[in-house]
Amino acid sequence: MSASGPPIEEMTAGWRIPRSSPSLPESFRTVSIPVGAPWWKKMLAFAGPGYLVAVGYMDPCNWATDLAGGSRFGYALLSVILLSNLMAMLLQALALRLGIATGRDLAQACRDHYSRPVSFVLWILCEIAIAACDLAEVIGSAIALNLLFGIPLLWGVCITAIDVLLILLLQHRGFRWLEAFVIVLVATIGVCFGIELLLAQPAIGEMARGLIPTPDIIFDPGKLYIAIGILGATVMPHNLYLHSSIVQTRSFGRTEEGKREAIKYATIDSTLALFFAFFINGAILVLAAATFHTTGNQGVADIGDAHQLLTPLLGTTMASVLFAVALLASGQNSTITGTLAGQIVMEGFLDIRLPAWLRRLITRLIAIIPAVIVTAVSGEEGTGRLLILSQVILSMQLSFAVVPLVIFTSDRAKMGVFVNSRGVKIVAWSVAAVIGLLNGWLLVETFREWL
Repeated sequence: MSASGPPIEEMTAGWRIPRSSPSLPESFRTVSIPVGAPWWKKMLAFAGPGYLVAVGYMDPCNWATDLAGGSRFGYALLSVILLSNLMAMLLQALALRLGIATGRDLAQACRDHYSRPVSFVLWILCEIAIAACDLAEVIGSAIALNLLFGIPLLWGVCITAIDVLLILLLQHRGFRWLEAFVIVLVATIGVCFGIELLLAQPAIGEMARGLIPTPDIIFDPGKLYIAIGILGATVMPHNLYLHSSIVQTRSFGRTEEGKREAIKYATIDSTLALFFAFFINGAILVLAAATFHTTGNQGVADIGDAHQLLTPLLGTTMASVLFAVALLASGQNSTITGTLAGQIVMEGFLDIRLPAWLRRLITRLIAIIPAVIVTAVSGEEGTGRLLILSQVILSMQLSFAVVPLVIFTSDRAKMGVFVNSRGVKIVAWSVAAVIGLLNGWLLVETFREWL
């Protein structure tokens, strides 16, 4: 079909009910795509959504598992971070394909495919996961404020609510402003860890060997537990809903050719952004391996402990400051995308519209209230347990997002010519099965440890 042909939404109409409204309507198709421009200009026009998604792969949940993996086992679990990111690249590519090909985000697709009771249950599970993720970001930001400025954790948790106003301001100015702010924070994290690695001087040869998977990761219970934790903290369910929506902020052609081009450039954007997320997660593990594992501090898994030890071990206070700055940027970035995902999920599953400020305030209060209670009662130790709990909840919900995504993108009636190929179907279902089994094992082991 040529670019001048008719729109093809009617070719992908295999849904229980028709689409009622566009995803994220205030930003839908607001970013123009230059027609007839060179490839690099089009790539720049499509660049942005991938980085909003990538911040979910470098949030405070990742920090805890990466620090534990590096301090206990050196560079051995770098291969797990690499494999987790490859899985994430595939799943995010499927999510953007769903959004571009069908004009639905994943939440809308679930509502339009499943019965109302099933869709409602999926919505509840997703809201719990988003609240758990937002809880981790709130705690991470509060810890960073405490490390940088000595602000008590309880006040730090309350201060994080202010970023709701920042999100509203940026999105009101245009979606590209929101993307630019996120990219600046991502770059800040990258610069901080780039300097940290120069200070730590890791063993390059051991890093390269760590990228190759070894059987002992499976057969060593300690390594396996942390490896599954890394996987659970890396692949975030809310990112699948988010990505399938925000790719629709681009005003691409609604023909087969226009959508094919959009899928190509959006996939490039997503893959490059997730490669950067791999660098960040890998840098955290490498920093822990080079700084803690080699100096006998193999029990470091707490963010606060890592911050305190970096200065004496690396010989400069800049190391601890950069660590805290990166943590603050990570927490703030993740809260932005988490609250945006919360809006997409509620509007998509329930087909209702709430004022943007109200939706984001609800999302933040759901996270802040338990964080305030636990911080007031248990202090820093309690917030650490909340981080672990949030990771377990995310692991429980992940398959409820991955399986529908694979089902929808493998259905020709829904996807038309953009349906997954046989090879992609096999790989996607294999990834879904691995994620489900490993996260189930993590859930059982975590509760067994607590009991």
